[in-house]
Amino acid sequence: MTDTIKHKAGLNRRAFLKTGAAAAGLVAGSGAITGFPTIWAQNIKNVTLRQFGTGVSNLNDVANKVKEDLGFTLQMTALDSDAVTQRAVTQPDSYDIADIEYWIAKKVFPAGVMQPMDVSKMKYFDKIAPLFVTGKLTPESKIAQGTAPHTVGFVESADSTKFASEPTKWMTLIPTIYNADTLGIRPDLVGRDITSWADIMDPAFKGKASIINIPSIGIMDAAMICESMGTIKYGDKGNMTKAEIDQTVAFLIKAKTDGQFRSFWKTFDESVNLMASGEVVIQSMWSPAVAAVRSKGIACKYQPLKEGYRAWGGGLGLAKHLSGIELDVAYEYINWYLSGWVGAYLNRQGYYSAAPETAKNFMTADEWGYWMEGKPAAGDIVAPDGKVMEKAGAVRDGGAFEARMGAVACWNSVMDEDRYMVRKWNEFIAA
Repeated sequence: MTDTIKHKAGLNRRAFLKTGAAAAGLVAGSGAITGFPTIWAQNIKNVTLRQFGTGVSNLNDVANKVKEDLGFTLQMTALDSDAVTQRAVTQPDSYDIADIEYWIAKKVFPAGVMQPMDVSKMKYFDKIAPLFVTGKLTPESKIAQGTAPHTVGFVESADSTKFASEPTKWMTLIPTIYNADTLGIRPDLVGRDITSWADIMDPAFKGKASIINIPSIGIMDAAMICESMGTIKYGDKGNMTKAEIDQTVAFLIKAKTDGQFRSFWKTFDESVNLMASGEVVIQSMWSPAVAAVRSKGIACKYQPLKEGYRAWGGGLGLAKHLSGIELDVAYEYINWYLSGWVGAYLNRQGYYSAAPETAKNFMTADEWGYWMEGKPAAGDIVAPDGKVMEKAGAVRDGGAFEARMGAVACWNSVMDEDRYMVRKWNEFIAA
């Protein structure tokens, strides 16, 4: 890592020059920024920042905590991934902060609607998980296929829209959240062990299977299924050729017309309802959706599979138009976001914080042991809303952080043939 991207401790100096500030500080362990001069404190209360993104991390509790700790107003809008991508590019004046996934950034950032972020203003840059900087969980890790976050995480300069091939002092997104995704199952209804992505195509599950209907994500799940069945051998699942796309979509269309799929979901709630009702017993799923089903007292499992996981990651990006005090506040917000409270909140939902070391400060030893270390829970594990998610003795599906993120086979992706892939995917959905 070059010296240019080593973080500088302390808060945004420009903000204090503008307000005649002399000092600022962080209260250890609280995440609350204190010591602001009166002028700043008054001005920040008048600031409203508009954030949009998927429902995964656009959470009311975060907006409320921002108001409590920093004093400004954060307006959040949650959309599905495709709508997020479209809005980011076509309505850049409608938001200040984009809370987006890295595969979406690959589509959005080259459009010139967002501004690179100065790493020197990132108080917790050195706490960010190396996956987002080097692409590797450990120095020995193999970089997975697809749009790995580090490949679209940096640009070459302050006014560049071209992704850099190595870390620079300008980031596209400040990473916040990521996970290793797999299939969700109803263990009480599937009737046997599930060990492979191929199991979703078992005739026993005809009319009771589902996959996600977001093309860039669904095609990766389909590729994991096809490859595990031996139906298709891809050169790179994350960057398919037209022929590979054709083969994959033909496979999906046949499965659909044969009645294998009950439905195709786009939103968190849809996936929860399909599984909770028992209409579906095996499907593409997100970790908190599995937890939401379990919180209803219904058996549901996030099943580790021998071929590995499909991973994704997201972060906060700044609109090109953001300037002045709003830009200063946005930087303070990002530093606050990585200071630990939000990271712990996300960890408790089954995601991972991009700055795990700071999140640990806001979790009990038992929570950290369960969510991050794969240890049996000593006591009940509760969700952010206080509901019991797991009883004492439970072990997280897939185990420890290193076991899960160390078994990533591919990342959500934008392919060179993305437009062609989306067109073919829509043919599948319409078939």
